[in-house]
Amino acid sequence: METGDGLSDFSLLGGPLYQVGRRLGLVRDGTDTVMLGLVLGALPWLILVALALVEALGHLLFSIRSIGAHVRLLVAIPLFFICESSIDPQFTAFVRGIVRSQVVPVSARPALEYEIARSARWRDAWLPETCLLLVAVLWGLATPQENLFEHMSGHAGGSEVGAATWTGHWYWTVCITLFRFLLLRWLWRLVLWCFFLWRVSRLELRLVPTHPDGAGGLGALELAHTEFTPLILAISATQSASLAQEIASGRMAFDAIYGSMAFTLLVDALLFIGPLCMFSRKLWKCKVKGKGDYGELAERYVNAFERKWLGDCAVTDEPLLGSADIQSLADLSTSVDIVRDMRLVPVSPSMLMYLAIAALVPVLPLVLFKYPVADLLAKFFQRLSGL
Repeated sequence: METGDGLSDFSLLGGPLYQVGRRLGLVRDGTDTVMLGLVLGALPWLILVALALVEALGHLLFSIRSIGAHVRLLVAIPLFFICESSIDPQFTAFVRGIVRSQVVPVSARPALEYEIARSARWRDAWLPETCLLLVAVLWGLATPQENLFEHMSGHAGGSEVGAATWTGHWYWTVCITLFRFLLLRWLWRLVLWCFFLWRVSRLELRLVPTHPDGAGGLGALELAHTEFTPLILAISATQSASLAQEIASGRMAFDAIYGSMAFTLLVDALLFIGPLCMFSRKLWKCKVKGKGDYGELAERYVNAFERKWLGDCAVTDEPLLGSADIQSLADLSTSVDIVRDMRLVPVSPSMLMYLAIAALVPVLPLVLFKYPVADLLAKFFQRLSGL
């Protein structure tokens, strides 16, 4: 597509899987891939359940020790596609915004157009996703056979769901391979996005220190990265499900979840906040220059204001009330404050809060391993009633 200014719209939606989804009618309006994610998650899960029921393994499949299978297929995979459906329009809006607002000046637009076209070529290429699928398959083949069913059974070696069951074969050769492929596919998208941001950060940018977004005109990046919330939720939910399996099977103590939570937050910060630091150098230069320029302007203005209203030759016949000089002084003071508070990374406290909540909410149910619901309710009513 073409925008009004002649630049192609930036998008990371594409590739073989996306094209197959469009042909099957599972992609709506060109950007809504949620239905594709639901089908990719639900269909393997239904086959898994059917095989487990046929082989009389339903009691194992629906136990806490197999919760990871359900979370990966019914929660994580749909969230992957919910994330790409919500974030891709934000990517497009960001690129349009930096062109419309002249953050990317006319002289740098040919370079930006080249970077957009290069990202589109890699996005639509068949080779990357083919390689990712091959990696996912080899990943499964490289898993030691004696540990292949360990996570589903909750015991090393897997005594109940062994290599001879169709349930185990389906889960570990199809379901897990599909999940790993889709996870790697998202990591590839992140690589493309980070490379694009890095190239944009090296362009000639016209950042404005007094821009209301507090980030020189790059505030739309914050809005875009806030849309990574579903992906963070998927990663955290998968981690929490694996922790629940290990705690339920006795292979991990409850206190070990604290280290896992901290590591998950660190990984999320590196993946979804780290790329925004690519603009810190230019934002720092913009802030330093802005402080100098606006400081000099403020100095000239307040000196002139003082001479006019407070000096020996102060104006006495002009009404002070409603004077434009007073309003201009206040506006200038606000501009200086904006420059002083300009952020070196386009990240706000609200964005950090949303990402942290998405990472921590799936961990909360693990508390029930240490504090069962019945005990919590009993203690609550005892304290409430004064017993």
